[in-house]
Amino acid sequence: MKTVLHWFRRDLRVSDNTALAEASRRSEVVRPLFILDDDILGAPDMGAARVSFLLGTLRSLQRNLAALGYDLIVRRGKPEEELLKVCREIHAEAVFCNRDYEPWCVSRDSRIFNLLNAEGIGFEIFKDAVLWEESEILTKSGTPYTVFTPYSKVWKTKSVPPPRPALKHASTKPKKIASLELPATSDALGFPLNQSIPEAGEHAAREALKKFMAKPVLSYGRLRDFPAVDATSHLSAHLHFGAMNIRTILSSLAAATKGVDPLSRTQADVFLNELIWREFYIQIMTNFPYVMKGSFRRECDALAWSENKEHFQRWCEGQTGYPIIDAAMRCLNATAWMHNRLRMIVAMFLTKDLLISWQWGERYFMQKLVDGDAAANNGGWQWSAGTGTDAAPYFRIFNPTSQAIKNDPDGAFIRKWVPELSHIEGGRIHEPWKESAPVKYPGRIVLHEDQRSRWLAMFQKCKSQSAKVAE
Repeated sequence: MKTVLHWFRRDLRVSDNTALAEASRRSEVVRPLFILDDDILGAPDMGAARVSFLLGTLRSLQRNLAALGYDLIVRRGKPEEELLKVCREIHAEAVFCNRDYEPWCVSRDSRIFNLLNAEGIGFEIFKDAVLWEESEILTKSGTPYTVFTPYSKVWKTKSVPPPRPALKHASTKPKKIASLELPATSDALGFPLNQSIPEAGEHAAREALKKFMAKPVLSYGRLRDFPAVDATSHLSAHLHFGAMNIRTILSSLAAATKGVDPLSRTQADVFLNELIWREFYIQIMTNFPYVMKGSFRRECDALAWSENKEHFQRWCEGQTGYPIIDAAMRCLNATAWMHNRLRMIVAMFLTKDLLISWQWGERYFMQKLVDGDAAANNGGWQWSAGTGTDAAPYFRIFNPTSQAIKNDPDGAFIRKWVPELSHIEGGRIHEPWKESAPVKYPGRIVLHEDQRSRWLAMFQKCKSQSAKVAE
C-alpha cells in the first residue's frame, strides 16, 4: 500500500507495537494519528490523573516519532468523523490500529469498519495489548474460563511471542496536515490536577522495568504485600496506556530469571501471575460484557446495598477511624495510586463493613487512579465484594486491623499518611481507640465485629431470594 494511517489508541509507543510494525512493513508511508476522543473525555469515571498521564505519554510519543522522522497528527472529536477526514486528506488506503477490548470500544470499531469500508478504505485491527484473546484460552468444552487458577495453568503452557520490531526511520517526509497542539496540562481539557503522578512515556516505562527487574522482582512474592516497602513494579499505568507491552515485560522477566535459584524464580512467578490476572480479567470483560454494568453473578444484583452517602464520603476522604483504610485512601487521593494489597483491604471495607455497593468504589477508583483500567478495576472490585468470577467467598471478610498488623506491622505506612497518629508507638497505632490519652482522630465509623454479621445476613438473604426465584 502507498499510505497507511496508524491510529494510536492505548499503544502509545514506537517499539514492540504490532499494528505500527505491520503498517511500516506493508506500506510506503505511515502517518501516525491520535484522536482526543470527546466521548472518552466526557465519561463520568474519567479523572484528571489519567488525563494528565495520557498527555505526558503522548508528548513522549510525539518526541519519539519526531526523532524517527514522523509527525504525530492530533485531532479532537468523534473518531468516526476525524478518521474519515484525515484519511481523505492524506489519501490513506487503510487504517491500522491495535484492538481495544472494552465493550463500547468494540461497538465503536464495528461502526468505523463499516464507515471506512463504504469509502473503500481498509480497517485492520491487530492483537497487541494481550498475549491471548478471549477465544484463545478455553476450557475443554469450548467455554471461557471463569476461575483463575485453571486459566493460568493453560496460559503458562503457551509459548510467549517475542517483542515486535521497533519503528524504523521514515524514508520520506510527507506533507504536513492540520494538527492540534497537545495541551500543556490536563486543566486545558477541563481536568484540573490536584494529585502527584509519576513520569509518563516510553522512556519512563523502560526505566521502571529496568529498576524492577534489576532486583525487586526476585523478592516480589515475599515483599509485595507490604505497602511501606517499594517492592512493586509501578508498570500498571504504562501498561494501561501502552507505553510498554506485555511482550517486552515478559522478555525482560525471562532474562532477569535466567539461571537464578529456585526460590528467586518462585518469587518472580508471583509477578507473572499478576500479569496473567490482567489478561484473565480482560477476557472476562470481553466474553461477559455485562460485568461492566452489573455483577458477574447476576443474582448479586439483588443485594440490598446501603446508600449512606456520609459513610461513602468518609471512606473517600480517609476519615473512617480505621488507620490502614484512611492511610490508603489519603495516599490514593494524593498520589493517584494505591498499593495492590490496600486496594483489596479498602474494597472489602467499603462493601463488607460499610455495606456500600462495589460500583460506588469502582467509579471512585477510576476517577482517582492514574492506572485506572476498566477490566482490572472491575475484576478486583467484584472479587473483593464476592459478586464476581473467581471471587473471594462472601464469608471471607478482611478485618482491617488484622490486615494492618500483618502488612504494616510497625505502622510505617500509616504514620506517613495519617500524621495525627504518628506519636503512637509501635503496633498500638493500629488501634488508636484503645489509647488512654485523647487522640485527634475520627472514631470508628462502624464496628467491624458488628458489620460482619450484617454483611453475612445481607448476602444470605440475597442467596435465599435467588434460590426461590430459581425454583
